[in-house]
Amino acid sequence: MDKLPEHVVKNVESIINLQTQQEKNIPTHQRTLEAIASAFGQPWFLYAQIILFITWSICSYLAQIGVLGQGIPQFDLHDQGLDAVALLISTGVLIYQTRQEKLNDERSHLVLQLNLLTEQKITKLIALVEELRVDLPDVRNRYDLEAELMQKATDPQAVFNILQETLQQVSVEADRQISEKKETLIEPESGENAR
Repeated sequence: MDKLPEHVVKNVESIINLQTQQEKNIPTHQRTLEAIASAFGQPWFLYAQIILFITWSICSYLAQIGVLGQGIPQFDLHDQGLDAVALLISTGVLIYQTRQEKLNDERSHLVLQLNLLTEQKITKLIALVEELRVDLPDVRNRYDLEAELMQKATDPQAVFNILQETLQQVSVEADRQISEKKETLIEPESGENAR
């Protein structure tokens, strides 16, 4: 396998650092719930259900003919059959959705990588054009602040931090506006009750 260029490795490391930072912020109870929920979307869970229903129906039949004791709950195809089929179908759909979600995550990581690489290539092209403009005698040499700013590669971590701060500020502002609206709705009602 070919060795990846250094800027690609840095991009991958930046993305991994962003994900690690996000994972650290997830509370333990939520991680536990997510681990349990993700287990339901695994193929082994569907196989375990099939084995359980087959075993239950066999044991139920053996209890009916007297081979096993009567303490086993009866598996009646008319009563529990539709529920068992619905559970198996929903588990199958969940497995499919889990697989599609993993594929979508991989695609989004690939798109992010390609976007970062494209941004770096464009940055390099701008720098080369600026150098060429300085070197060519026929082209008027002028200072372009925007071109100078565009020559600097974007730091994904810095963009992520700014995005998080902005989203947090927007969320706080939205919460404040909602609480103000609630207060204005409550004040007239309390005034009417006083009369």
